[in-house]
Amino acid sequence: MRAVLQRVSKASVAIDGDIRSSIEKGILILLGIENNDTQEDIEWLSGKITRLRIFDDSDGIMNLSVADAEGEILLVSQFTLHASTKKGNRPSYIKAAKPDLAIPMYEKFIAQIEKDLGRSVKTGEFGANMQIELLNDGPVTIIIDTQNKE
Repeated sequence: MRAVLQRVSKASVAIDGDIRSSIEKGILILLGIENNDTQEDIEWLSGKITRLRIFDDSDGIMNLSVADAEGEILLVSQFTLHASTKKGNRPSYIKAAKPDLAIPMYEKFIAQIEKDLGRSVKTGEFGANMQIELLNDGPVTIIIDTQNKE
């Protein structure tokens, strides 16, 4: 699994011009699911995201998690995170999981992150053409890949 996290002051996802979900202070997560991702990847990534200390404490130091900061999460599936641009100019998405695998994994990830966060998260719609608006706070943008834990 590959995730791009953006600390936001606000974010929303629209489909066909209609707002599907929106959040105020929190994390926008763009999530790509790979063919060989497992339940272990779901649990590790969800735990990492919900415990990641990227929100300011009262001293202005990034020392709070999204839960500590009472922030929200907006989770959006994005298979293009697994694009390979090694050859040619047309990205290859061969590593991105097909919907029959990706949809159940996405749904399991939603359940896991809600469990770890202790409340519900907002989502986009898997496979839909979505328009994302966000106000990145910081800016703080972090990339996490369960296949390359660094």
